[in-house]
Formats: sequence, structure tokens, C-alpha cells
Amino acid sequence: MTTTPTQAPGPKAVKPQKPAPPAQPRKSGGWLGGIAVLALAIALGVAIYFGIRSRVDAASNLAQVTHATAVPFVSVIHPTPGAASTELALPGSTQAFISTPIFARTSGYLKAWHADIGTHVKQGELLAEIETPELDQQLQQAQADLKNAQANLQISQTTNQRYQDLVASNSVSREEADTAAADLHSKQAMVDSGAANVRRLQQLQAYEKIYAPFAGVITVRNTDIGDLIQTSDTRELFHLAAIDRLRIYVSVPEVYAPLVTDGEKVPLTVDSFPGETFTGTVARNSDSIDMATRTLNVEVDVDNPTDRLLPGAYVFAHFKLPATAGSVTVPANTLLFRSEGPRVGVVRDGEARLVPITIGHDYGTTLEILSGLTAADEVIVDPSDSLTDGMPVQITPPAKTAP
Repeated sequence: MTTTPTQAPGPKAVKPQKPAPPAQPRKSGGWLGGIAVLALAIALGVAIYFGIRSRVDAASNLAQVTHATAVPFVSVIHPTPGAASTELALPGSTQAFISTPIFARTSGYLKAWHADIGTHVKQGELLAEIETPELDQQLQQAQADLKNAQANLQISQTTNQRYQDLVASNSVSREEADTAAADLHSKQAMVDSGAANVRRLQQLQAYEKIYAPFAGVITVRNTDIGDLIQTSDTRELFHLAAIDRLRIYVSVPEVYAPLVTDGEKVPLTVDSFPGETFTGTVARNSDSIDMATRTLNVEVDVDNPTDRLLPGAYVFAHFKLPATAGSVTVPANTLLFRSEGPRVGVVRDGEARLVPITIGHDYGTTLEILSGLTAADEVIVDPSDSLTDGMPVQITPPAKTAP
């Protein structure tokens, strides 16, 4: 085995050092990442800020809306100043100026009729004829009885004259002369009675012919040829109406009664003649208030020469009423009834005020207010029953009209 001799360690060889590479510039990626993180943090902060801010604003708006909603909206109108005069329209019905039923005054059978419904007749015109055979026989008998009584009267007159001549010469007693005179008076009374009976039957016979008592139109005919006519029958044979002039009775409320005067001209309107006005005249009134209806009965007469207006027609009489100075008019749906009296809601400074009023005339849909309101007030329409004095309210803005 060969042994290699060991050399003593000498100084360690030093390897030559390579020169250090030049320093490389630091990459910018770290800076960009920092900027991005910063931007993200800022964006997140802004989002959080605006999110919180929007919630705060939403809560604030909700509070405002809730508060605004709690204040009710109301519609208002301005009162209308009172006109120079107002009109009161009252209903009535036309009636014939003269209207009468015609009955029979004698019994018999209807022989003929000469006027039917709608016939215009003149005064004294023949309407019907009645056959009265029994009455004719009664008249003949009465006339015969009258002749007999007249004959007896003549004999009694002659006898009485003779007795009066004989009593002067004392040929007969005074008693016998008085008896003859009494018999004369009795016979005279029988003649008068018989004559009256004849006249009565002649008058009944004259009723065989029925004449029109006045000029007018026949509105009813309740008989025909051959009908049995009885004087005790309550059935009218004809109904005659004079319609050349008509009456209209109108019930005027008590509050307006002093304003109606006789002779006043009153416009009349009829549904069957739309747009046309007739003129009537206040003829008279009852001068008393009906306790049941609290109205004054007023008669308005209207000329009807052409017979255009018919009896029984429904008409409106328009009375002119003077308006009260300083009054205003409001719709009836603005009125509030309170225990203190009538009130009207008025908007003043954003609050409702219950104003006491004095009512003048009630026109149905509108009311005349004598005191408490002016034309500049904002009156609440259809106020709620819960409306109280001093309650905050908002006025509903007017609706915009399409151009």
C-alpha cells in the first residue's frame, strides 16, 4: 500500500471576488397597490357616508311627509256676492178658471147627447136631451087639476058675490055670507097651489134639455143614449171647464209670504214647453198661513186665449225676491250644524276657523248669508264633522286643465 505523504496546510487560497452587480431600481408595483388600497378605502368611506346620509335624509323626508299627511287637505271656494235680486221657483198646477160638473135635474132616459170630450161649446148650447114620459103625464094631470080648481073658484066667486048682496038686505045671515067668503078664499088657495105645481112640473120638464151654463170645453162625458137618468144619481153627465183663463195655486213658504204682492207679474215655465215663458199675475192670496204646511196660498191667473196650456199641467212660478245688501251666497254643502248654531269653516293662516253665520234665504242648493262672511273668505266645501276650530289644514291646489 502506497502512502501519499500529507502536505501541511498552508494559507487558504482566496478566490477572487466578482464585482457586485449595479443596484437595480425598485419596481413601482408596491406604490400602485398602496394607491389602490387607499382609493378603495376612500370609496368605501364615501359609500358609507352617503349611505348613512341617504338614510338620514330618507328618515327626515319620511318625518316631513308623515307630518304633512297628518294635516288634512280641504277644498275651498269664495262666496258669491249677493245679486241685485234673487228668484224663488215654486211648483203649482194649472186649473180651469171655472170648472163644474153637470148633473140631471129630472129623471128619465137619455134621448141624445150633442157634445163629447174635447168639444168647445158656447154658453147656452144644447148638450143632451132626456125623455121623461112620467113627468109629462104628471104635468098633464097637474094642468087638469088646475083647471078644475079654477072652475071651482069661479063658482065660489059667484056664490060669494050673491051672499054679499043678500046680506045687505038681510035676506041671509051674516054667518052664511062669511062661510061663502071663506069658501072663496079656500078655492083661491087651491088654484094657487095647482098653478105652483104646474110651474114646478114645467120647470122639471124644461130640464129635459141640458144646456151649457158657460162657454168652455167638455172634459168628461159619463152618459150615453138610453141610459137611465135619476136625479138622485151622484154620477155627473158632463164636466165643463172654462180654460181661456187658468188659475194656478202656489204654496209660498211663510218666510217669503211678506214679499208676495197682489198684481205682481210672475213668469211661468211649463215642462211641455221648454225654453218658453208665460206671464201670470198674482190675483189674490189667502191672507193666512196654513198651520199644517206653514205656507201662504197664492193664486196666479194666466190668460190662455189659444188653449195651449191645459188644466192639470205642472208649472213653476218664478217670484222675484230682493236681495239683502251686503249678503253673500254659498253652496249648501258648506254648512256645519253645531249646538251653538250654524257654522261655516273658513281657512285663515293655515288653520280652520268655525265662523258663526246668519242665514237669510234658503234656495235649496245655495244659501244666502246675511252676516259672518265676505266675498274674500276661503270657505271649506264639504267639511268633515271632525273639523274643529284652529285645526291645521292645507288647501287642495286647483286641478290643472289640459291645454
